Amino acid sequence: MDLAYSEHYESFRAEVREFLKQHGADSPPRYARGRPSEESVLWQQKLIEHGYAARTIPKKYGGYGADPDPLESHIIAEEFSRAGVRMGHSGDNRLVPTVLELGTEDQKEWLIPPSVRGEMTWCQGYSEPGSGSDLASLTTKAELDGDEWVINGQKIWTSGAQYADMMFCLVRTEPDAPKHNGISYLIFSMDTPGIEVRPLVMMTGEAIFNEVFFTDVRVPKDQMIGKRGEGWFVANNTLKHERGGLGDPNEAERRFNEVVEIMQSETLDGARLMDNPVMRDRLLRLQGQMLAMKYNGMRVLSHFIKDEEPGLPRWIVKLQGCELNHQVAGMAIDALGELGVLYEDSPYLRDEGRWQQRYMLDLGLIIGGGTAQIQKNMIGERALGLPKEPRQA
Repeated sequence: MDLAYSEHYESFRAEVREFLKQHGADSPPRYARGRPSEESVLWQQKLIEHGYAARTIPKKYGGYGADPDPLESHIIAEEFSRAGVRMGHSGDNRLVPTVLELGTEDQKEWLIPPSVRGEMTWCQGYSEPGSGSDLASLTTKAELDGDEWVINGQKIWTSGAQYADMMFCLVRTEPDAPKHNGISYLIFSMDTPGIEVRPLVMMTGEAIFNEVFFTDVRVPKDQMIGKRGEGWFVANNTLKHERGGLGDPNEAERRFNEVVEIMQSETLDGARLMDNPVMRDRLLRLQGQMLAMKYNGMRVLSHFIKDEEPGLPRWIVKLQGCELNHQVAGMAIDALGELGVLYEDSPYLRDEGRWQQRYMLDLGLIIGGGTAQIQKNMIGERALGLPKEPRQA
């Protein structure tokens, strides 16, 4: 692998660094849960104007309109991470790529511009109380009544449903078809009559997830991405983007660098933690994992540049990223000592309690988007070609 950048890419990196030098202070220090703040929307608009957000989305859909270039996208993410500056909100990094690839022209013009600007927020209606790991067994149904779908059922673990404007939702429209073939992918407003949202408080103390109940919810029949009964294919397209976002190597490196700073500033018995051999050894082990993740990301990038399917390197991204982020947060808590366990409103709180919050949230992300066990099964069966687990008749 040739890791040297051409003159063009070095010049582009210099442009990104200059932008960050001039405007990095405009980035919101932390994005709160819920709808994007006015500050974050303005930051998103600035990023789009300069091509650092919605970079490859066509201008007519509200993006910057650049040609796809994986190396330029990699340099942007790398430099923002190195500078400790937050990228804009995703605008939704799951739904927007799905609509670009599989939506109609009317759907693209309707949904993408307000989504990338942060004016239209989304939630994902996939999991159900009895259909989490086996998502294709979902039972929420939609029956066609004239020109409308009538939805009845329940979803759970729906992130941000209490704030979202819209939902993309899997429903069963073909009750007699095999379970993977009878699902459709609908989109609709969360203000539609018949929708009830009940927040679920997590162990972090926040209510990010929700239960969502549908009672005779009526949705126009053309508000479907892809064809009727082919929602499983569309949903896997969406999950592909979600899993990649959960395993961002630049975010992992940024968090690791924050722990390095803690190790250099915190002391134990008058000595820096960085000089403690046990803690330093633990840090180096995490650094090895972080670098492995970073270089695996470069392998994936190399395949994209060659217009190839990455295969195994891509399959491990989500599993590797979520587990590493959880371990990094645990290291930060231990490095802060007794102050590391403080949370919420203690007068001795450090870093706003975010390492505790990250530790507990990242534990949940090891489950969300496909549990670690499911990820390992997928890697073994689909990427490595190992025999499949025995199925019950």
